[in-house]
Amino acid sequence: MQRWYGKLLGFIAGWLLLRHPAGGVIGLVIGHAFDAGWLAPRQQKDYAVFGLAPDATQVQIDQAYRRLISQYHPDRVAGAAPELRAQAEARAAELNAAYDRLRRGRDGRKRPRR
Repeated sequence: MQRWYGKLLGFIAGWLLLRHPAGGVIGLVIGHAFDAGWLAPRQQKDYAVFGLAPDATQVQIDQAYRRLISQYHPDRVAGAAPELRAQAEARAAELNAAYDRLRRGRDGRKRPRR
């Protein structure tokens, strides 16, 4: 279910602060950005890449990464159509980037870049 209260609160706040209907529209746009997750911290988005909640343990993150990377690894889809290979490569790159950011945040240090 999509969140909706950001739009409502943004509309009301915009209308009251600017005292004009255009303020309601501006508030509605800001509320939509909030509801759509455009303003969410990147780390929450990294958890969403793996389909996990932000309170997931290190073991759960590692298991989800291994499961998904084995599914989308470019070597697994080497014989597939070019469109599927491109999608798998993009998804694998997204998984690797999210996993690196989560590990860096979890370990408290930067991992060396390759």
